[in-house]
Amino acid sequence: MQNDGSLTDSEVVNRVLAGETELFEIIMRRYNQRLYRTARAILRDESEAEQVMQDAYFLAYTHLNQFAAKSKFSTWLTRIAVYESLARLRRRKRFVDFESFAETEKGMRTLASVDGTPEQKAFDSELRSILEHAVDRLPEHYRSVLVLRDVEGLDTAETSECLGISEETVKTRLHRARALMRKELYTTAGIAQNQLFSFAGTRCDRVVKAVMARISAADLKPEICAGRRTPTHGN
Repeated sequence: MQNDGSLTDSEVVNRVLAGETELFEIIMRRYNQRLYRTARAILRDESEAEQVMQDAYFLAYTHLNQFAAKSKFSTWLTRIAVYESLARLRRRKRFVDFESFAETEKGMRTLASVDGTPEQKAFDSELRSILEHAVDRLPEHYRSVLVLRDVEGLDTAETSECLGISEETVKTRLHRARALMRKELYTTAGIAQNQLFSFAGTRCDRVVKAVMARISAADLKPEICAGRRTPTHGN
């Protein structure tokens, strides 16, 4: 099933609630990229990010009737992924020293960009890896804001709602994150930020298949979970 752009999120949700369970795949394919980037920004681990995606989708499905449309469905879904990621991070209890960031990636000022050739494509891949590594070195509270704002393109208000922080805090953290990343790291890398932490192809298919199998095995309908609260403190 493809990401059917002819249906809005609300229309998909309503039809899933009405019994068309298979349409939930549209939601997953529509938001796999965002949820993966969000989870990975917090956890800095690809396999854990995929697990968080599956957990977040399963929670969203089983509590779908609690989505009250007071905010965007995408925001509600992203908040679930954020809370699941933070919960996993607390369980992991692993702290990393990020203070050495200023000493990394020296020499980036000399990098140049030429479009088109196979050599350049390989170079772009290497630069993207460097840029992703630089993002990973940011503290989590800066990293998550940077990814949602600069990579996913969310506005300040939606980022604030997704992360449960004030808009002023979003602005402050984004400013600090950009300073840490260094302006020249972006301008000399020669690649767009929207290429970071790509999640597509077989990886996308794997998550969709796993979640749909989990839903099928549980034999759940979204309505049966009425009265249970999501981990998002409301929609």
